[in-house]
Amino acid sequence: MNSRPSYPIGTLGQPWGAVEIADWRSRQVKRRSYATDVLQALKSLRERFDVEEYGALDYAGEHYPLMTVRSRDWRDELPVMLVTGGVHGYETSGVHGALQFLRDHAQDYEGRANLLVVPCVSPWAYERIHRWNPDAIDPNRNFREGSPSGEAAALVKLLAPLRGRVLMHIDLHETTDSDESEFRPALAARDGKDFEPGEIPDGFYLVDDTENPQPAFQRAVIEAVAKVTHIAPADAHGEIIGSPQVASGVIEYALKALGLCAGITGARYTTTTEVYPDSPRATPQQCNDAQVAAVRAAIDYALAHR
Repeated sequence: MNSRPSYPIGTLGQPWGAVEIADWRSRQVKRRSYATDVLQALKSLRERFDVEEYGALDYAGEHYPLMTVRSRDWRDELPVMLVTGGVHGYETSGVHGALQFLRDHAQDYEGRANLLVVPCVSPWAYERIHRWNPDAIDPNRNFREGSPSGEAAALVKLLAPLRGRVLMHIDLHETTDSDESEFRPALAARDGKDFEPGEIPDGFYLVDDTENPQPAFQRAVIEAVAKVTHIAPADAHGEIIGSPQVASGVIEYALKALGLCAGITGARYTTTTEVYPDSPRATPQQCNDAQVAAVRAAIDYALAHR
């Protein structure tokens, strides 16, 4: 065990309290605009889709409307396909990939599926390029009833009426170098634990559900993305970020038990994408394109295997 803290806030071995959280929050700087990048982009979609506010967050005088985009021709007999992005605000291609999909491809499914897209679940974190909300809470461990995360609670409430009706849910994420340089050290400090360094995989991978594995579905998504960007190999231990690789570019988590976004609905087909934007082999546009390819492959597979 290290004898020194690995993060500039807190005391080694002691979880953060209100003072440390306030200190952490004071260091977070707004670096981009949710209103410009997301709300403005959604305005151009209003002619083709139902763009609705499903909740709002107010943090220290900052107001963030939470937005969803639905198929205008919503029909109860059609399967529901759910796309979520920006659960972690720093994972840029999740947000912009969802917006790109809406702009360029969503109308391809008119009359075949009900699309529900939430492009940016965590707008405060998006603006600060961070993983947590202002209370130093990770929304993606808190998707459950009574959640302490306002972001997670709002999405759980939105999706409650659709429980049992969602056929496919794809949650768009990234794994970045900052996971090792910032976010995992911050997590260890917040929880009063020692930071154990890990290894960031170079490439795209998916997270399947341990309780409901769908290997053919995951394989279809991997094959589509491989045409756009490279797939992450397993490390020397046969693992990706500490979990055994169960197929090329695929690991498994217990989605619901861990409070992960992809576990909210109990959909038959679920996956979490993980793009690697820091790779020298991938451009920002490739990362967005990889997310779009994953969304399209996921919907196409779900439609073909209802």
